[in-house]
Amino acid sequence: MHKQKHLSLKITLGPYQTFIDNILDLAKKRQSSYVCVANVHMLIEAKNDKAFRRALLAADIVTPDGMPLAKALKLLYGIDQDRVAGMDLLPDLLKSAQDIGLSVFFYGGSDQMLEKTRAYIKTNFPKLQVAGLYSPPFRPLKDEEKNEVANIIQESGAQIVFVVLGCPKQEKWMYEMKGKIPAVMLGIGGALPVLIGEQKRAPKWMQKYSLEWSYRLIQEPKRLFRRYLVTNSSYVMLLAGQKIKLMLVSKKK
Repeated sequence: MHKQKHLSLKITLGPYQTFIDNILDLAKKRQSSYVCVANVHMLIEAKNDKAFRRALLAADIVTPDGMPLAKALKLLYGIDQDRVAGMDLLPDLLKSAQDIGLSVFFYGGSDQMLEKTRAYIKTNFPKLQVAGLYSPPFRPLKDEEKNEVANIIQESGAQIVFVVLGCPKQEKWMYEMKGKIPAVMLGIGGALPVLIGEQKRAPKWMQKYSLEWSYRLIQEPKRLFRRYLVTNSSYVMLLAGQKIKLMLVSKKK
């Protein structure tokens, strides 16, 4: 799949279904790889955090999770790109995994969240092969603990690993685990709580007009207010600067 550089990211391009097909292909091959679902917050974080940026640039696939990124590709480069959101990828991949017999593993989240996940899957994807669910301690892991986790996942036979650690922790974890876990890993962050009903997703009209962030802000104002105030403002400025730069380059030609 082709990628387009956009500020601190290299965003993978293609129709939505192509992303599903490529992820499933990596899973079938048991290829150690990982997928990042990128939004504006991640782009700004990557600009300021070298380790995080390194993890994103090394990803096999970086989807335009946020509608603003998909629209930016059109504005700057004339690319019509589908939004490829984690909240859509997660249920679609679970269904596909069930249909073709792939095994999945959930890493991260609390014990309570994983129990709800187990119950949700039992009801909605009863034939899905769940290789395991693992809630790690809420602290940095020691090297021996990291190796133990890699061994657990490897021995489980999982082909798709859904990583629920939150940004940027999950992206850095996948970067570190590439080559150690023979599966495709996906950082799904906030998609799992929505799937199992702990949180609600924005209405379709808000998704269409790039307002899903505001719906999440209403749900979690204390946690997200500063993030959106800073990241959205920074992104608008960076986007404007990039547009002006491309216009100047175009005029010189």
